[in-house]
Parts: sequence; structure tokens; C-alpha cells
Amino acid sequence: MVKQQLELALSRARYAAIGAAVGGGLGGLVNKNVASSGAAVGALVGATVGENRLSAQSRLDELRTRKDEQFGGVLSKSDSE
Repeated sequence: MVKQQLELALSRARYAAIGAAVGGGLGGLVNKNVASSGAAVGALVGATVGENRLSAQSRLDELRTRKDEQFGGVLSKSDSE
């Protein structure tokens, strides 16, 4: 449980930092006042992406393990024929 919370927090922080850098850079091209707003919006978007990406990845891993459990015997029989 603690490991999952830590992974989620790190994923959010990583993508928030990337989003802030991209948003600040793009905002800086327009105006120095827009750079800070762009960084804030980029960080918000990045944190959202980081959270959703991690939860989507865990769902995909869960579905893959279910598929392997359900169809493992069927697939191994068809491979041997």
C-alpha cells in the first residue's frame, strides 16, 4: 500500500515537473508574465497525466495477468498443435 502511494506521488511529481518546464517554456516565448501562468497550468496538467498514466498502467497489467490466467491453457494447447 505504501509502495503504491509512493509510486503515485513520484509519478505525479515527475510529470508535474515536465509539464511546468514545457508550459513555462512555451509561455516564455509569448511574454515573461505568461511564463509563470504557463508553468502553473503545465504543472497541473502534468500532475493529472502522471496520476492517470500510473492508474492506467496498473489496470493494463491487471488485465494482462487475468488474460494469461484465463487463456493460458488454451493458448498453450493451440501452440503445440
